[in-house]
Amino acid sequence: MSDQHITLHGFNNLTKTLSFNMYDICFTKTVEERDAYIAYIDEQYNSDRLTQILNTVADIIGAHVLNVAKQDYVPQGASVTFLVSEGPVVEVPTGAASGETPGPLPDNVVLQLDKSHITVHTYPEYHPTEGFSTFRADIDVSTCGEISPLKALNYLIHSFEADIMTIDYRVRGFTRDVSGRKLFIDHDINSIQNYIPEEIIEAYDMIDVNVYQEHIFHTKCKLRRFDLNNYLFGYTKDKLDPAEQEDIAKRLQKEMDEIFYGKNRPG
Repeated sequence: MSDQHITLHGFNNLTKTLSFNMYDICFTKTVEERDAYIAYIDEQYNSDRLTQILNTVADIIGAHVLNVAKQDYVPQGASVTFLVSEGPVVEVPTGAASGETPGPLPDNVVLQLDKSHITVHTYPEYHPTEGFSTFRADIDVSTCGEISPLKALNYLIHSFEADIMTIDYRVRGFTRDVSGRKLFIDHDINSIQNYIPEEIIEAYDMIDVNVYQEHIFHTKCKLRRFDLNNYLFGYTKDKLDPAEQEDIAKRLQKEMDEIFYGKNRPG
């Protein structure tokens, strides 16, 4: 699709949805360490912190927040939902809707939106016997209007220190130009990676699975550099003997591979 401006008939009815899923993985040796990690990560991303993150997302995509619902769950986990709508057009940056570039960190971008929502849910969990704990956050940004929620992706990546990320983007429905011709997408895109900064791309192994004719885009990311210290809670690897370090590292990498590829591995 070219950058030529297209005059629409009525409102832009295309629905653009970004789903961002992140995983933080930790290894603990005792039940006490495990419970401490779960309590720590649950507090780090409680509903108040998540509300702050979503408020910034709303600013980036130009949403006017109509309603906020938030909840911290027992024993752990949190949810926040924003209902948003179109706001006044204060500024329309060049290329805001069509350019395949990383979004701001953050910058105020205000465009028209309608019938849109932003949600986040967190899922702390742990393996019953193997010492693995995983914190997962699922964020959905769904918009109608001119701007793609992909403009918030850069900020979301920087808001969570993720070991693994799964990112999906889909454009649904259609809008019409003034002649009545249907438009099923209103901006160029060939990969979600075009919206991710170069330093992030260099830090992660990435796989794309795209269905262009259906306007479905999928990118998976796994941190390239493995440092065992980043996966231990409450102590560092120098407290472990070399054999134990090697064993834990292998088990952690297997756990991460299973999450990244979405299937269990033998052994």
